[in-house]
Amino acid sequence: MSKKKKIRAEVISQSLLAEGIMDLRLRTSLAEDANPGQFIGVYPQNKSTLLPRPISICGSDRENQELRIVYRIAGSGTAEFALYQKGDNVDILGVLGNGFPLDKAAGKRVLIIGGGIGVPPLLGLAKELSENPDVRPESVTMVMGYRNADTFLTDEFENFGKLLIATEDGSIGIKGNVIDACKENGVEADVIYACGPMPMLRGVAAYAKETGAKAYISLEERMACGVGACLGCICKTKDVDEHSHVKNARICTDGPVFDADELEL
Repeated sequence: MSKKKKIRAEVISQSLLAEGIMDLRLRTSLAEDANPGQFIGVYPQNKSTLLPRPISICGSDRENQELRIVYRIAGSGTAEFALYQKGDNVDILGVLGNGFPLDKAAGKRVLIIGGGIGVPPLLGLAKELSENPDVRPESVTMVMGYRNADTFLTDEFENFGKLLIATEDGSIGIKGNVIDACKENGVEADVIYACGPMPMLRGVAAYAKETGAKAYISLEERMACGVGACLGCICKTKDVDEHSHVKNARICTDGPVFDADELEL
């Protein structure tokens, strides 16, 4: 379970990775507790905006207390974040949510699938798995999906295993979606980790069922409180939730990573 606290972080650097995609590095003690698949809440300085913006953790350097987030400029809050420069201070809430179950990868063929802004949190996962002695590098395949050739983080993913790229317009890699890329290349896996838009995750769940793999998926969802109090980010489950007493789960606290078999997608 995550340990939550609000803390002030210092901006180390910020750069543009692709159109509308920012790479922000923060110095914070929260890096010591961050795991792949978790997220933080970033507070805008505009006091008329009370709620933090949830952003997935792309990577963490525990020794140097450095936290990395890669995000898309989507509204006023993230537009403000894009203006931050080295030395600026920012309030963050974290570490939030439950991450990917890394132990499930031991001795298995692993497939990591990402799409759009669901790609960044998978980089930290790929790095962690590459450092795990129980996971053979040659057993890891990564498939990342983008709209076009304006990709991001692909050069870093290549350090951690075999990478396949799918683009909607076919400008780079395989034309189509991530599942098309998996099928075209005959990718076989025992365990699948995925993050991306819901249509992609439905495809991943179906592909896992079809191939007999176990899938763990991270749900992208707009959140309000980020700590499970407001029930603003629920998803449908097959079993009754102890908190709400209906077949719902709170993405921010019960997830964002779920066993795909437990969800009604």
